[in-house]
Amino acid sequence: MAVLPVKRVVIVGGGTAGWMTAAVLSCAMGERLEIRVVESESIGIVGVGEATIPQIRHVNRFLGIDEDAMLRATGGTFKLAIQFNDWLRIGHSYLHAFGDVGLPLGLLPFQHYWLRGGTGAADLWSYSLNAAAAGEGRMARIEQVGRSPISGIKYAFHLDAALYGQVLRAYAEKHRVRRTEGTVVDVGLRGEDGYIEAVRLESGERIEGDLFIDCSGFRALLIEGALRCGFDDWRDWLPCDRALAVPSEPVAPMRPYTQANARPAGWQWRIPLQHRTGNGHVYSSEFMSEDEATAILLRSLDGRALGDPRRIAFNAGARQKFWSRNCVAIGLAAGFLEPLESTAIHLIQSGVNRLLTLFPDRGFDPALSEEYNRKTREEYEQVRDFLVLHYRTTERRDTPFWRRCGALPAPASLQRKLDLFRSSGQIFREGEELFAEPSWLQVMIGQGVLPGRHHPIADELPREKLDEFLGTIRALIRGAVERMDGHERFIAQHCAAAPNA
Repeated sequence: MAVLPVKRVVIVGGGTAGWMTAAVLSCAMGERLEIRVVESESIGIVGVGEATIPQIRHVNRFLGIDEDAMLRATGGTFKLAIQFNDWLRIGHSYLHAFGDVGLPLGLLPFQHYWLRGGTGAADLWSYSLNAAAAGEGRMARIEQVGRSPISGIKYAFHLDAALYGQVLRAYAEKHRVRRTEGTVVDVGLRGEDGYIEAVRLESGERIEGDLFIDCSGFRALLIEGALRCGFDDWRDWLPCDRALAVPSEPVAPMRPYTQANARPAGWQWRIPLQHRTGNGHVYSSEFMSEDEATAILLRSLDGRALGDPRRIAFNAGARQKFWSRNCVAIGLAAGFLEPLESTAIHLIQSGVNRLLTLFPDRGFDPALSEEYNRKTREEYEQVRDFLVLHYRTTERRDTPFWRRCGALPAPASLQRKLDLFRSSGQIFREGEELFAEPSWLQVMIGQGVLPGRHHPIADELPREKLDEFLGTIRALIRGAVERMDGHERFIAQHCAAAPNA
């Protein structure tokens, strides 16, 4: 049977999702594909996400994008962690830092030795290089702490998502991707099988394709508007459904971490860029009016607002099918999970990577789309569980919203993790789960989820050896941090943006 390769790829929608998809496909597939991005300047992009996780560095390396040049172009800064304030209780703060926490010893993960150390072991974050550097406002690109087995700084970025989209667009257009300005007003389906045949623009132009990628954001013009794939609403687990976003003047210090500050009916993000601070208030419209949410956001800014807050309505959840027939949804068209852990750009990236791995021919074997849907669903559910963890384990009962959160049902997959950790201090990563053991450890401890015991093997280490083991890790981390530059100085030396960025 002859194989008919996909030749024409039509991406509906630009922004970070559309242009990352175009850039990666053009880099990976070369001249085998004719890629066309259809976007309209009259339709805004959501673009609130300005914080990322370390996996973004993989796509930049794949594309050959110079990291410092990208940061200059986007007004970017470095991100080592997320600071969660007032989530467990008012006045309480903890970090979710990238990278490792401590070192395993023998057969056991680090947390068992830390738990055995008890009050003499210092707090958990004393054993994280990223946390120590973030706490002192320092940054360095190091792969290892001296000659020790302690891994170096693991970092991501704070960046202007719209400007990052332009970096990706410039790359894609240099690699033969064609952009068409226009608004899609109709999606034509083939009569015999319901596959997408073409999209028609407001101008009357008809654009045909073999494979269509829906990057149209919340509108989901193809995957939902044309193909009616359905949406699973997760508001029973993630109750926030509104966001307000506004930039403000930058203030010192330029922190190397994102802040997620709990508010009476949600939370507020604070993301430091070189030329501004990104701010947003994510809240539940059931428990707070827009006027009240706006007032809370504006009065809690670090600097003067640089505009009026932009309003975004959303439902947390995911498509029932991410790939249907000859259409794949990527980005907000595929689903939305609030940016509490900065996963929006990563979900775009992983969607594109998965599509490359399972790239079809024009026969569109159902086995490919079924596997894509299975793995994408798994990833969205795993990220969902990690977000629910923050809400479900709060001790706060001071507002109706937080009382609701404390009573939220936990998805069964999350409850298993909580039960296992509480009983034994064990954490097991599920397959290719995005958040690895150090992430779960920090957020569970930060949210007050404490194990009842440590593994008995940890008791085999003599106490003086245990103290030496823990003390050596702390000392190595302290020494490494003392040798790092300040975050702002590091940016000035490597990637300072032009003053009018």
